[in-house]
Amino acid sequence: MRVLPYAHKKMIPHKNSIRSAVITASIALLTLFLLATATRAQEPSNPKAPRSERHEFIISNFKTESGVTLPQARIVYGTYGHLNAAKDNVILMPSHYMADYHGYEWLIGEKLALDPDKLFLVTTEMFGSGHSSSPSNTPEPFHGPRFPVTTIRDNVEAVHHLLVDELQVTHLRAIIGFSMGAEQAFQWAVSYLAFTDRIVATSGTAKCYPQGFIRLESQINAIALDATFKNGDYTKEPTKGIEAFALIWTAWLYSQEWWRDELWREGAKPGTTFESTLNEYKTNFIPGGDANDIILQMRTWERHDVGTTPGFNGDTKRALQSIKVPVLYMPSETDLYFPVGDARYESAFIPNVTLKPIPSLWGHTAGAAPNDADSKFLNDAISKFLRESSN
Repeated sequence: MRVLPYAHKKMIPHKNSIRSAVITASIALLTLFLLATATRAQEPSNPKAPRSERHEFIISNFKTESGVTLPQARIVYGTYGHLNAAKDNVILMPSHYMADYHGYEWLIGEKLALDPDKLFLVTTEMFGSGHSSSPSNTPEPFHGPRFPVTTIRDNVEAVHHLLVDELQVTHLRAIIGFSMGAEQAFQWAVSYLAFTDRIVATSGTAKCYPQGFIRLESQINAIALDATFKNGDYTKEPTKGIEAFALIWTAWLYSQEWWRDELWREGAKPGTTFESTLNEYKTNFIPGGDANDIILQMRTWERHDVGTTPGFNGDTKRALQSIKVPVLYMPSETDLYFPVGDARYESAFIPNVTLKPIPSLWGHTAGAAPNDADSKFLNDAISKFLRESSN
């Protein structure tokens, strides 16, 4: 079963409105499923999903890069498998845009790259997910639009606290990230040079380049121009703005060839049309998503640059050159969010990098295994990289 990388269950209470307790969405080829989110859940609601547990970690007086201190910063995370006595079997997978901690289950299983019977897997949710600290669930004075813009480094620092203070883990076998998770993986490699043995980045870069910034700003504007948005102090979700945002996002999600070859027909229900497919993306792209949360994570995305890490003075090349661990860099050949050319450019500065583009028409989503072919390519490449790097 495949999960669309950006269509996740979102249960986000707003200050003046509560959304439906369960929202299901079916988008073209991909069948979406809902997973239980009760704290420390023992059994997945999808019987085919790997067994996981949900946790929360609270950091008191967490100072963000913006200078704002959150009295309590909450990180929601999932775990798969068991931590061994030596605490040396840990792999971290930080979440991607508006994703929950289940977003890497295409990698987790006995016959997949990551066997939870042997490894302890930690999957974290970013600020703005609606579960970790977010505009929608943080009380005043930081509710809604007053929540600070958090950076990729803020997310890395929070998870560093989680690993060291909560789990007493001081070293990782690997960090694996898709999309904004890849941004976090690169930041880990620059901020904490020896914390992990290796990095895997799929469909994501170490910096958001100007074209990506412009795309994200156009999506933010689509939401903000909805009259009900009211500069983020809305009393009901700006539905039309969110639909306009989703329409722009969808235009960039897959390759031009994906649309031309009508790959949305694969696995679609009888009677599905292009029009019904497009409407599904437009109206159910991030089910239940809160507008301020959606915008916050776009702000996080567009501001990312490993070159602005303290000590590098905005020099992205020098920051990439500082990476000490082996990197498996897997851009999608048809990604419009993070173009393969940007990955090739960055790879020239990373000392120990294996650049392995994903040969797929599935655009950005190729980095999260949206089909069997991409799943096999990713799992095979990541399995091989982890084996070789451990020898």
